[in-house]
Amino acid sequence: MSLTNQNKVRIGMIGAGEISAYHLHGLAATGMADIRVIMSRTAEAARTIADENGIDQISTNIDEVLGRDDIDAVVIATPDHTHMDFAIQSLQAGKAVLLQKPMGRDVVECQAVIDAASRSDAQLSVSFMHRYLEEVQAVRQILAEGKMGRILSARIRNATPGPNWNDWFFFRKNVGGGVVKQLGVHGIDLVRYVLGEIVSLSATCSIQRPERVLLDGRVVHPDNEDHAVAHYKLENGADVTHEISFNELSGTDRFRMEIYCEEGTLLLRTQRGRLAIFAPKVTGQNDWVIPELAQSPFGQMHHRHWLNVFGGAETSEGTAQAGLEAVKIADAIYTSNERKEWVEV
Repeated sequence: MSLTNQNKVRIGMIGAGEISAYHLHGLAATGMADIRVIMSRTAEAARTIADENGIDQISTNIDEVLGRDDIDAVVIATPDHTHMDFAIQSLQAGKAVLLQKPMGRDVVECQAVIDAASRSDAQLSVSFMHRYLEEVQAVRQILAEGKMGRILSARIRNATPGPNWNDWFFFRKNVGGGVVKQLGVHGIDLVRYVLGEIVSLSATCSIQRPERVLLDGRVVHPDNEDHAVAHYKLENGADVTHEISFNELSGTDRFRMEIYCEEGTLLLRTQRGRLAIFAPKVTGQNDWVIPELAQSPFGQMHHRHWLNVFGGAETSEGTAQAGLEAVKIADAIYTSNERKEWVEV
């Protein structure tokens, strides 16, 4: 089924926090979705984001949302400790699910969601937004062509100032870890998606800011890491360094990646732009080449793919299994930090 404006997927948005805006804007940009309701724990939060996005209906009850016949699918964008229960409930109700990363707080929760999907006819996807940037797709294509030769090494950095709008992010019981699971899973997924499978790793984690002041003035004392550095050995032999931080005031623009191959270098989202290539034998130029890339609205490609998978027009990229693998690797990072040794994934 190819979706059109006359045949839109009817969506329930579960969650009204910061990330909900990304999903709502991305869905709107596709022209393929009809957002029927915003659900949040409080009516005030639901009404605020509903009004901002021109949506009439709100709810504070997930059972009410999942019981509606006029909803085909839900986006779950709620605090991490709710992901498993909300996803399982939604799948049992026959609703397709786009589940915000991390998929769960640990491998057990992730597997429980996958098992629920296997017992349901409903589609399960996990939200890895960075896959669906034009520069990422371009680099995957370049590497797949093989002209760059073997990947020798790479560096990736995920960094932000940290989430200062709520306190739940800063306690291990809520997120199953810290910055590695909150932010690092993006980079872990990109490494696997772009470069290859991670087979072993070594990592260190630390709390560099033991006290944080939130936007509303509350002071929190985190019990989970806000900084980590991981070294990955890939199945193809490449070495990758991954830095993850909630302590960079300017932050990276989603991520920064440097890929070093036999025949040249690929830079993503650096000072040179979204994509820069230095590979004289490939480009025919002994200088940096900046390819012209399309610039779609942020989130459009991501949500269009999800809706097309729902409609049968595209094949799933297996993001549910990727969500499980990302959490498995995050847990391996914690194990390496505790044991102070390399661990196999």
